[in-house]
Amino acid sequence: MSFTVRGSYFRSSRPHEHTRNIITLKTRSKSANTIPTRPDFSANFNINPRVVPPFSIQSCQKNTVVIKGPLEETSTVNQNKTRTGNKKSPQKKLKTIKSKAFSTFDLNPYKNDSSKQNRGSTSFRMYFDRGDLPIKMEYLCGGDKIGWTVDIDKLDYSLYLPLFFDGLSETQHPYKTYARQGVSDLLVAGGGKIQSVIPQLILPLKNALSTKNLEVMCTTLKIIQQLVMSSDLVGPALVPFYRQLLPMFNAYKVKNINCGDKIDYGQKNNMNLGDLIDETLQVLELHGGEDAFINIKYMVPTYESCYLN
Repeated sequence: MSFTVRGSYFRSSRPHEHTRNIITLKTRSKSANTIPTRPDFSANFNINPRVVPPFSIQSCQKNTVVIKGPLEETSTVNQNKTRTGNKKSPQKKLKTIKSKAFSTFDLNPYKNDSSKQNRGSTSFRMYFDRGDLPIKMEYLCGGDKIGWTVDIDKLDYSLYLPLFFDGLSETQHPYKTYARQGVSDLLVAGGGKIQSVIPQLILPLKNALSTKNLEVMCTTLKIIQQLVMSSDLVGPALVPFYRQLLPMFNAYKVKNINCGDKIDYGQKNNMNLGDLIDETLQVLELHGGEDAFINIKYMVPTYESCYLN
């Protein structure tokens, strides 16, 4: 028995052999015409992950790494120590990235700036450490007090008065003790010598008020009151410099101690910042002349004149 296919010379005694050959040809033709796939370009690029803070929207994005806490970091470090074969672990790379990320910004923007002053940046500390100041400490029964090795009337106020005012921002003993008592003694014995030195005192006063230290700011406000009342010419001479001094007054004017029905035993020290600012503004208005109230009102809008009240 023979099977013939029309249009060809193929003859076979088995009818299924011809169909089997056709199927094999079809499968070969499909495998020969395969569709080319797209190349994977992402494998050629090595993109470093971006460090983001935890509990933020950026932590949900792709190619990001969340900054871990100190407890989680110690656990990962201990795990890396046990792995001796893995020399370059990805956790070490992330640790360097985290250190760079933390160094770019400050975690506590409201901290006091007095730490910068305690590093010996003030000129008063430099002169004191070198022994160039004509002062010494006298240990008395009522307390410590500074003594002058030279007569105060013979001192050059253009040099020593700004130098002692620069020490008002100090917070460590004995620098703050020498500076504050030295300023008080120079203002008492200054008289007419102080007016010519006022432009050199504005920057030290501004630096002391900008420390955000309660003790330093309250002491500086008391020194300003003593400075204004040391001479009749000092008050009007301070009026052109209200733009440099009074912005800090406006920022802390409402900072008062609210103890409720309790007793504030610290009133004897007079360390309430809000009350000291009100007293200082009144002293500036009383001894500043005619233009004092207008300039104070321009810088501190909530201030009311002590003449009208």
